[in-house]
Amino acid sequence: MTAQRSAILLVGGMGTRLQPLTFSTPKPLLKVAGVPFTERQIARAIEAGVNEVVLATSFKAELFEPYFGDGSKWGISIKYAVETEPLGTGGAIRNAASMLTGDGPVAIFNGDVLSEHDLTGQFKYHEAQNADVTLYLTEVADARAFGAVELDAESRVLAFNEKMENPPTNIINAGCYTFSRSVFSAIPQERVVSVERETFPSLLSNGAKVFGFVDRSYWLDIGTPAALMAATRHFLTAESNDGRGNLIHPTATIHPTSIIEGASVIGAGAAVGAAARITGSIVGEGAIVGERATVVSSFVADGAEIAAGSYAGENFLGFLHT
Repeated sequence: MTAQRSAILLVGGMGTRLQPLTFSTPKPLLKVAGVPFTERQIARAIEAGVNEVVLATSFKAELFEPYFGDGSKWGISIKYAVETEPLGTGGAIRNAASMLTGDGPVAIFNGDVLSEHDLTGQFKYHEAQNADVTLYLTEVADARAFGAVELDAESRVLAFNEKMENPPTNIINAGCYTFSRSVFSAIPQERVVSVERETFPSLLSNGAKVFGFVDRSYWLDIGTPAALMAATRHFLTAESNDGRGNLIHPTATIHPTSIIEGASVIGAGAAVGAAARITGSIVGEGAIVGERATVVSSFVADGAEIAAGSYAGENFLGFLHT
């Protein structure tokens, strides 16, 4: 009988690099091609056989449960581990782990990493190696901005290298880990802990079996507005619904003389007026784009109104500093 697979999603970050998008919406609830980022991660977990998810929340924690509920919508269990003070990646994992049931391996997702890697394969590799931790790794052209991971010939982790000018490898930590349950006890409780800087190096020094699972599938850190737009364009290649590479919600009102192009997203209840032109932009729910307005490479907030005849390029429209 296969042990139950579970997942912890680290969704407590403030999303500073994504401001002003995150002034009112936490980063994990920002939409990628019309779907909240965290929902995409949950879907990936379900595909890999996960039936229990704990969301480790902190910043704007109260916004998650109204959307995700108890998980019954997806046929799984969803629970919420709320941090009153941010505990770092390791502290958040330890805090959330106390809410898990079962005894099988646990996938840990960083809340700002979007990937299409083989999570099922990662679970199977972890189990086949009888590993303590298995890290999803990917290869990038320039690893200076990431944590480079050195492996031996058997894919066992030899060293973790933080951001540096001359990294020894282009294989990087891609932000999804598989833990055996015994590892949680190695993380101190109720204090700030970095799993990358403290837990993983400590496990290595203590002889734990830490392996790397290298997968070169699509991967993106969505920590910036440009990256969020890039991720949206990526998914629209498969999910667009207007025949022109755009995603338009069925409840949106689009004037027939308007032009929507360049992998744009028009949210629920939005309205686009006559002769308006929207190119490579995201228009939020209930937003209004006036007639003859032009919006290029911009984010239009939920409920915002873009004046008739106006032009906006590479901008954030209608976002409040709250």
